[in-house]
Amino acid sequence: MKEARIPVAGEGYPFILFALFTTLIVAVLQMKFLAIAGLVVSGLVLNFFRDPDRIIPEDPDCFVSPADGKVIKIVKIFDDKFVNEHVYKISVFMNIFNVHVNRTPFDGKVLGIKYAPGKFFSANTDRAALENEQCGVIMETANQQTFAFVQIAGLVARRIVCWAEKGDTLRRGQRFGLIRFGSRVDLYLPQNMQIEVAIGQKVKAGETVIGYLPSSS
Repeated sequence: MKEARIPVAGEGYPFILFALFTTLIVAVLQMKFLAIAGLVVSGLVLNFFRDPDRIIPEDPDCFVSPADGKVIKIVKIFDDKFVNEHVYKISVFMNIFNVHVNRTPFDGKVLGIKYAPGKFFSANTDRAALENEQCGVIMETANQQTFAFVQIAGLVARRIVCWAEKGDTLRRGQRFGLIRFGSRVDLYLPQNMQIEVAIGQKVKAGETVIGYLPSSS
């Protein structure tokens, strides 16, 4: 039997409880307008931290999206920051209404975690990828293909949460972290991949196929 779970990220409980407690206080004080506003804010915070289950594709060669949101960039570059290879860089932008729990794109071992403090420019700009707070997870597949995915804080986001650690073995679709209040995730993928998404496409973490590695890789 599948165990029941509350579809809310644990990191969100302090924010949700604070919003509900504040709403209760103003309601007891009969401040109707503020109580209604508090209910709206509580609902938005609860919506932001929702953590629904996802149907993970079974194809062993597919990479899935690490985040809910919209694809805003697909380019070929040489990455000298995470994997030191020619890669596809794919960026997924999350607005405040998207699910913000992030998921692992592919099975593999974590080679390293690269965190950098920074600023908080709008996450849908190139400047954000260079200067914003970010946390990169570098992984290697069983066939020794290296890839990375990078959580980037946004204009409103003030904390990146990453549960992955060096040496961990992660599964495709497994939750590995979240970013609070608006953000972006960049993928650095091998250029021998067959890409299956397009700029402007909406994607779901752990569910939407980003691309396929050749079976012979």
